[in-house]
Amino acid sequence: MPWSRVRRMIESGKVRVDHQTQTDPGHLVLPDQHLEIVPNAPRPATRSRLSGEAIAFVDDHVVVVRKPPGISAVPFEQGERGTLHELVRAWLNRSAASRNDRATGDLGIVHRIDKDTSGLLVFTRTLLAKRHLTQQFRFHTVERVYFAIAQGRVDRTTFRSRIVQDRGDGLRGSTRDPRAGQEATTHVEPIERFDNATLLRCRLETGRTHQIRIHLSEAGHPLLGEPVYTRSFAGPLLRAPRLMLHAAVLGFEHPIGHRIVRFEDPLPEDMLKVLQALRKESAR
Repeated sequence: MPWSRVRRMIESGKVRVDHQTQTDPGHLVLPDQHLEIVPNAPRPATRSRLSGEAIAFVDDHVVVVRKPPGISAVPFEQGERGTLHELVRAWLNRSAASRNDRATGDLGIVHRIDKDTSGLLVFTRTLLAKRHLTQQFRFHTVERVYFAIAQGRVDRTTFRSRIVQDRGDGLRGSTRDPRAGQEATTHVEPIERFDNATLLRCRLETGRTHQIRIHLSEAGHPLLGEPVYTRSFAGPLLRAPRLMLHAAVLGFEHPIGHRIVRFEDPLPEDMLKVLQALRKESAR
């Protein structure tokens, strides 16, 4: 069974260790512990309500959300509860009810960010908006900038590769086969350096699944808190409370009026604390 499938089973709450649900793919199982796979276990909900502060922008056509870490953006499987998609729709319905307005329809999904990644995400509220945004993501005209904290010293560079779903060990990764996979381009710029880590500004030219994580890991610089792409890293891994990746900038052409709208989301508290610890360690 490929690791990608195993990881999805773990994250969806289908694996138990000593009769306790374990959703962390990086959890170490000891030899004497009992491991159980429950294929029909429902995926656990992470939260039941979204605060108004999480809504960066909303109108009749789009809603831009500040996604907290630890919550799935969209359902992995039918019936999954507590996803950002569900919580945003519930928030919109509560907002409409307070104005005696009609309930919102379904939200269109035009892109995703990882469960443990925080930051900006856009959903569409009309079919016209979904078609318009889908085309922008398809032709890579959407501005997407992430902040990441990576292992080691990372210099300014551009990563270009073709990413496949299985590079041979069950994980996504780059291939040298020019006919396989999808083209992926990431522009990386160091913002702050530490003794053994670098704060990076990563601009996506394309938006493949796990693109930033794969490119940096394959270059020998996995992200702090990386639960998957660390097999080729020989040195000690720096600890972090979660994946140190934040979607900080999102810009696109609004489907109505065709004006460019741009949103920014500052680094969250957990990443600021990691940066503070790195600065303190580097100052010794």
